[in-house]
Amino acid sequence: MDISRRDFVETAILAAMAALAGGSTRAVAEDAPAKPVGPNDKLRVAVIGVNGQGGAHLGEWLRNPDVDLVAVCDCDPAAYQKHVPKFKGLAHQPEYVQDVRKLLENKNIDAVSIATPNHWHALMAVWAMQAGKDVYVEKPCSHNVHEGRVMTDWARKLGRMCQMGVQSRSMTGMRQGLEFIHSGKIGKVTAARAICFRRRDSIGMVDTPAPIPEGLDFNLWAGPAPMVVPKRKRLHYDWHWVSVTGNGDLGNQNPHELDKARWGLGKQELPKHVVSLGGRLGYTDNGDVANSQVTIYQWDDAMLISDVRGLPIKTPITFGLKGGPFNGAANIWYGTEGYVVGPNYNSCVAFDYAGNQLDKWSGGEYQAHFANFVKAIRSRNHKDLHLDIEDGHLSSALAHLGNVSWHLGKPVPEGTRPSLMADNQHVMETLTSFENHLKEDGVDFNATKLLLGQELTIDPQTERSTDEAANKLFTREYREGFVLPEVSHG
Repeated sequence: MDISRRDFVETAILAAMAALAGGSTRAVAEDAPAKPVGPNDKLRVAVIGVNGQGGAHLGEWLRNPDVDLVAVCDCDPAAYQKHVPKFKGLAHQPEYVQDVRKLLENKNIDAVSIATPNHWHALMAVWAMQAGKDVYVEKPCSHNVHEGRVMTDWARKLGRMCQMGVQSRSMTGMRQGLEFIHSGKIGKVTAARAICFRRRDSIGMVDTPAPIPEGLDFNLWAGPAPMVVPKRKRLHYDWHWVSVTGNGDLGNQNPHELDKARWGLGKQELPKHVVSLGGRLGYTDNGDVANSQVTIYQWDDAMLISDVRGLPIKTPITFGLKGGPFNGAANIWYGTEGYVVGPNYNSCVAFDYAGNQLDKWSGGEYQAHFANFVKAIRSRNHKDLHLDIEDGHLSSALAHLGNVSWHLGKPVPEGTRPSLMADNQHVMETLTSFENHLKEDGVDFNATKLLLGQELTIDPQTERSTDEAANKLFTREYREGFVLPEVSHG
């Protein structure tokens, strides 16, 4: 990549700042990988974060004939050790590296695959791109609204490929279903649902710090977050349900569905209005994010409903449509002439409003999304990515906007509803179903509060709210040594 004099000066300044700040801002490395990846070369990949979803990343890279898994990075050595049996029979064992900063110094790594807790995604991806690596990063690609735009800016500036891990984007059945939607065969699509009906148990309530696994480097685990051991029963996984590191199921499972919903609507910008309703209902624990949450998004000519329910579904939910009942993760796209249901990651079925099936599609596997990433690395064209970082940012930001609205909300009586699109049929039936669901689960609203979020007004061009309290939640305070570098637009 050619480096202009201005870019060279910016790089030098950032490097000096990093030295002065004790490493709080890493220097921008404009160098390409040590050896360009040719059409017949294997891609040298490292996986970062293998305690959860990263294990699936390992499996997919190991079965890809175009990839050489050269390193595994995790701040917890036990996370690496549990995967060692997978490496039997390999020509060489992948190197274990505990510190991501050390890993990124390795010029023999072409790309990294990130599956850490959410609060690390953006910083790790930017550091990797600065170090000359291409990046595959799990959903949500960011922990807050601003981070995704910063990631996109760096990817464009440095010419890196950066793909978000929503595997549906590469599933044959899903892609065919979305082609059908975009062809106009169900008319103009103006509404969509992103459904996440997944049972989530309480993480319990304790007043003691989480036990730190032996050998885990907590400084590296915390990264951009405060260096404070959280109070909960276990450190791993339950970070999803604490806002300093996770984003609840709206930002855990539902970025998959939010992305597909927005894809079907054809929206390439943030909505103008957002409001969220819900709470951490039905149990009291160390979590501080909603487990039951409806979020409404409005563009000028379209709307999207996110419907997250973490308590048991006792009565089947169909919303009066064929293709149900809905459980787990699913999508619905409504057109003027019919609708399409995506009941899982790799299939779709289309109906007219008389209930007649129009078409159906199925097929695909996780490997296709990883293979698509490899293809784009070889072409050096981000348009070859099925889920380029800018799309990943927009879909992740939908989750973050809902959570910002909710965190700015106030406790309200049972049955209170948002005023945004209050007379819309889809909104009304969603809220009726949501209220009935909570009643069936016997939620005590005195013990666990229902919050009506603040309605946000967004400028899609600046990706900021008209409310400064909201804008403060569009970013975060970064710990010294782990500050997210910004691209200079001056």
